[in-house]
Amino acid sequence: MADTIIRNATIIDGTGADRFVGDVAVDDGHITEVGETSGSAAAEIDATGLVLAPGFVDVHTHDDGALLRHPDMEFKISQGCTSVVVGNCGFSAIPAVPGEPTLDLSGMRAEWRDLDGYRQNVEKSKTAVNAMMLVGHNTIRSLEMGGDRRPPSDAELERMCDHVQLAMEQGACGFSSGLIYRPGRWSDTEEVLELAKVVAPYDGIYATHMRNENDYLLEAVDEALEIGDRAGVAVQISHHKAAGKRNWGKVKDSLAKVDAAVADGARVTLDVYPYTAGSGPMVQYFDIDNPNPELAKAIQLASCPAYRQYEGRMLIDVAEELEISVTEAVRHILTAPEGKSTICIQHIMDEGDIVSNLRHDRVMIGSDGIPDLTGKPHPRLFGTFPRVLGRYVREQGVLGLESAVRRMTSLSCDVHGLHNRGRITEGNWADLVLFDPDLVTDIATYEDPKRESAGIRNVWVNGQLAFQESLHTQIGAGKVLSYRKH
Repeated sequence: MADTIIRNATIIDGTGADRFVGDVAVDDGHITEVGETSGSAAAEIDATGLVLAPGFVDVHTHDDGALLRHPDMEFKISQGCTSVVVGNCGFSAIPAVPGEPTLDLSGMRAEWRDLDGYRQNVEKSKTAVNAMMLVGHNTIRSLEMGGDRRPPSDAELERMCDHVQLAMEQGACGFSSGLIYRPGRWSDTEEVLELAKVVAPYDGIYATHMRNENDYLLEAVDEALEIGDRAGVAVQISHHKAAGKRNWGKVKDSLAKVDAAVADGARVTLDVYPYTAGSGPMVQYFDIDNPNPELAKAIQLASCPAYRQYEGRMLIDVAEELEISVTEAVRHILTAPEGKSTICIQHIMDEGDIVSNLRHDRVMIGSDGIPDLTGKPHPRLFGTFPRVLGRYVREQGVLGLESAVRRMTSLSCDVHGLHNRGRITEGNWADLVLFDPDLVTDIATYEDPKRESAGIRNVWVNGQLAFQESLHTQIGAGKVLSYRKH
């Protein structure tokens, strides 16, 4: 007798192949039958009219700390996500100094030094989803060099390389950079290249928040492709975008650069979130002595520990209320106690560029959500995957459902080394999502962002039911995975 049989489902297997109607049996955490099943199970579900797909993989997250602070991971499970990739944008929870704040975006106190220690802590917390780790450049640079604005010494670079190597030996899928952020912005191409080379023997990836995503987007793509080529590694371009109105439309040119590189034998993929606003630590985007007024006018405050009453509001409205300029409002917030912990939302992108990205078959889906639940986080934290399925598949027909699922599942698993996942096939791990294709949609908004999406019926992680009809089971079946290992 199987643990679970899902009957009469419309199966989209994750490969991009056409959907078909059938049954799926699950036993001991794995998919044991696909098609017709004649046996019985402890739990049987009639999925008539519903789509059964592999669990979605959020390839761009900052959930390193959330897996411990919020192990229920309700904001991901409720979207149908069964796995997350952490350590993006050069910020990872590893390596760390026990007892000291981690050098990722969570800043929680570490009880580990390396990936093995982090894995033990996360699995002890009984997290709801699986996780795959990238080791971050900003983290290792900060650990070895602090915030110094200079090249590393030979000894410092060697220690940084050692951190990358240890992470790869312990199961990381690659190395990430955040070259727009401090301290990564102080590094040159050669420094990043040397670190990316460490990943090559493990056939890992180089995931990059590139050096520029606005006026110099195309030059930044060139740098990323050069690093991949010279290091001999696959490149993953994070949250591909063209920021600022004067740059809208450039993503077609950068996608053309990717296509040309792939035609020459390069391995390049990208991810995107389906919103025209980004989000991140506000202090990273402004020179406090000379704030950019154009950017300041596009800022919405997500999490503002110094002034909770400003959360959810546009900075320009706060400035008007305070009778100060918008650039003065930047300084007012960032120089306040806890001001540097402010998370902002930037409304700086174009809808047409989202569509261009989603039409490209090498583009995966990543939320880039920052899981600070105290304020009003970007709605992508709760809504990314259902938004693609509802808005861009069902309503606008930008891409087909089979294609969307492939780029949320098998492509994501192949690139990031989630072995035996991402496809509905016998023997694979039973990470599964059952959803209503006619109803699935995001509900989270910028004004009310912490709302779970509609249309996601059931979610299984490693064969165990994690979500059922809006209820979180708290089963905690997630694991910290090792690159390309069972």
